[in-house]
Amino acid sequence: MSNTIFIIAHAPLANALRDCAMHVYPECALEVLALDVLPDAQPEETLQKANQLLQNISSSGLLVLTDIFGATPANVAQKLVRARQAKLISGVNVPMLFRAVCYRHESLEDLVARALAGGTQGVMQVAITTS
Repeated sequence: MSNTIFIIAHAPLANALRDCAMHVYPECALEVLALDVLPDAQPEETLQKANQLLQNISSSGLLVLTDIFGATPANVAQKLVRARQAKLISGVNVPMLFRAVCYRHESLEDLVARALAGGTQGVMQVAITTS
């Protein structure tokens, strides 16, 4: 059984990231969820929506990815993971998400390590050469 990956981020980032993952990994559609947090959304309402999205999930674990630590999506995510077999990573990017999707069948601890490595290794300065 694989882990569920749940992206909670400021709108429209969560669903945009999920769309990127579905473009490359369409077979994981049921294992990658997204919740866009609108600018005027109340934290309690967002937490309720997140719990609704997760109510029928039967996975070995839950990896929650959020955009900015300290912002509403991350604060809601912290409350969400407290009562579950779950881990939370802030600072989601596309390389992190792709790595998480690729290794979603590993243990939750290993998945976190893979996602963090993918996220950091995917950020680099690219040298531009002129011809």
